[in-house]
Amino acid sequence: MADSPGPQRASIIGTGLVGGSIGLALRANGWHVSGTDLEPAAEQRALELGVIDAIGLDPNSAITFVASPVRSIPAEVQRALSVTTGIVTDVGSVKASVVAAVSNPRFVGGHPMAGSEQLGVEGATPDLFEGAVWVLTPVADTDSDHYSVVASVVRLLGAEVVALAPDRHDALVAVVSHVPHLTAAALMGIADERAEEHVALLRLAAGGFRDMTRIAAGTPTIWPDICAENQDAIVDVIDRLVVELGDLRTMVADGQRDRLLATLERAQQARRNLPSRIVHPAEVAEIRIPVPDRDGVIADVTTFASEMAINIADIEIAHSSEGDRGVLILLVDTVRAEAFRIGLVERGYRPAVQYLG
Repeated sequence: MADSPGPQRASIIGTGLVGGSIGLALRANGWHVSGTDLEPAAEQRALELGVIDAIGLDPNSAITFVASPVRSIPAEVQRALSVTTGIVTDVGSVKASVVAAVSNPRFVGGHPMAGSEQLGVEGATPDLFEGAVWVLTPVADTDSDHYSVVASVVRLLGAEVVALAPDRHDALVAVVSHVPHLTAAALMGIADERAEEHVALLRLAAGGFRDMTRIAAGTPTIWPDICAENQDAIVDVIDRLVVELGDLRTMVADGQRDRLLATLERAQQARRNLPSRIVHPAEVAEIRIPVPDRDGVIADVTTFASEMAINIADIEIAHSSEGDRGVLILLVDTVRAEAFRIGLVERGYRPAVQYLG
């Protein structure tokens, strides 16, 4: 009797909160996970906590996740590409500089939009990515099959995949992540200064203040690199925030009640319109898109879907026996399927839609 195949194998570079959570989630799904970290003590602790099965990089890894500090990611990706034979992805919150530094079809840039105020591997949890958005940033030389594998593993971890161009990702994440963190830090700085004058101040901090500043409790050491790598986008958003705060200051100082109320109501409505979580559609449509069997197509189609706010529930690439054509098979929400089809036609594709619900 032939031996049964062993478990899928993966490696993690960086066994902190995010890397550790990836390890726990993969192991919970039956994977064998190896891991390494700049700090030997962190590797050992990850092993003790059951985050990884072994210390080091596994040459036979099907996929390697690089979860090191942003500025070290390109070098660590190159190391993973040279040591392992599988696909390599990363979890850095800045993408344009990373993707530009690594030109290899086995690399797929990524960024899970998930975190915690917990620090290090001690805070790692296998459900950190449940319901979270995980951005992938395919580019022209991204291999379609490799992208599909990364997307499937990410979904295995419980996340929803969104594809964005690297520079588009950086501009958006400055708004929804980077500047909010800096704003929370600024508010905590003000509160801390006032607390020295009035000891009771921080004891009075209620839910709203605590909710808004919770992210300031995250790991501070990663932020200088993030700000350096995404400097232009962050400065642009801070400038816009300063203008908005200036307008609010004028409304308050001049007693412009109606204008202030309108601004707050608009913010309330915008906040209510934020999706609480990403949900798999109950009814899906299959869109089959004949495409040239070449790199670049996956980036074009998936990033176009993201720009149209269309969630791709699943993705598959069927290759032609001739080798020069293929079919990209996507599952999307039926409500948006026709709009997506029309958009693809306008981009020169010839999609066919089949409603499965």
